[in-house]
Amino acid sequence: MATQVYIRVILGICTALSVTGADDYFRYDGYRVLRITPEIKSHVSWISEWENDPDLQVDFWRAPSVPGRYIDVMLPLKSANKIERVLGTYNISFDVLISDVQKVIDDQTMRNQGNDTEFSFSKYHKFEEIQDWLHQMARLHSDIATVVEITTTFEGRTIHALKVGKPSTTTKQAIWIEGGIHAREWISPATVIYMTKEFLQRYGHDKEVTDLLNTFDWYFLPVFNADGYVYTWNARRMWRKTRTRHKGSICVGADPNRNWDAHWGEPGASHFPCSDTYCGPSAFSEPSVKGVADFIQNHGRFIGFMDFHSYSQLWMSPWGYTYDLPKDFKIQDKLSASAVEALGSVHGTKYEHGTIANVIYVASGSSVDWTYDKLGIVYSYGVELRDTGHYGFLLPPEEIVPSGEETFAAVLASGMFILNNSFL
Repeated sequence: MATQVYIRVILGICTALSVTGADDYFRYDGYRVLRITPEIKSHVSWISEWENDPDLQVDFWRAPSVPGRYIDVMLPLKSANKIERVLGTYNISFDVLISDVQKVIDDQTMRNQGNDTEFSFSKYHKFEEIQDWLHQMARLHSDIATVVEITTTFEGRTIHALKVGKPSTTTKQAIWIEGGIHAREWISPATVIYMTKEFLQRYGHDKEVTDLLNTFDWYFLPVFNADGYVYTWNARRMWRKTRTRHKGSICVGADPNRNWDAHWGEPGASHFPCSDTYCGPSAFSEPSVKGVADFIQNHGRFIGFMDFHSYSQLWMSPWGYTYDLPKDFKIQDKLSASAVEALGSVHGTKYEHGTIANVIYVASGSSVDWTYDKLGIVYSYGVELRDTGHYGFLLPPEEIVPSGEETFAAVLASGMFILNNSFL
């Protein structure tokens, strides 16, 4: 009986979510995003179980965590109507954040159109366009920038980063900046691109930028999850995972931020292949994750690591796998406070800061836990960019430049904090 139920769940979810690899463009007409605030633990547990019901077709945008902390979930219309009735029956507070996801997608697509002759920093770009831009920047700023090949994805795409810094005859300490580990979070690559541009253009003119590039090598990786990112453009806008095909599973991909070899497979990750937080069949099963980890471990002397996500406006430090605070929490959180203050000074955007588990939810096998735990990179951070749920993962392109401006200020403050609080 248990086997029959498991097979039904797998087939139901994989059929409902079209995760078997078909590339027909999926539409989200009538899909809603609900914000639910459970006040007791049993309600949190009940909502967590929705993901195991294939008929509901649940997509958590902000996962269940603890009582009193809101949950954002996308549901097709039929499921949303059913869930809303049940929530009302049990007096569980909820709001409708987005009444029709496809309309928001269409609006984002329309606003992103144009006939720009040059690369626009106020628009979202396809993977190939971003790769071309990285190579163009290396040519235009050849005195401080070079394109670095990091690894190859499951589908054969090359992941590139831009190394930026004053050349040195010795190995400099380095800071790693990455975006796009989750495919649907388009504001993340766009913001990393904007910040890369700022560092390149300000070198030699801005004292802090010049000091930071003279002292450290900076690696900017705009699109970590290249296969998934391409898939969000071509087939399914709300796709999150990689596109790896794993033996024995009809579901595709794993969560690249649950696949690192740091408390892999513990609470905060799923072992169910169809889940959006599936940790993979083993740690580092995803080629992109293994390749990036190997590069960071074997190249340079990394002293800082920042992984940009969306959404929720959070600046977070380890740990993700436990609510316990690490031994370096005070200095880590001091940088977070400095970054959040600098960010807010630009457009007044409010960010929270603290550890991943305590600020948003428990997440095991994350990049930040691995760089801190395994490599000893004290200044390791996961950042959730704009907004707080009005658009969620579907920020209009008009938000890119403001996000880039404020996040650049935060990264600049972070770099100066590291410079002033590290033994070089």
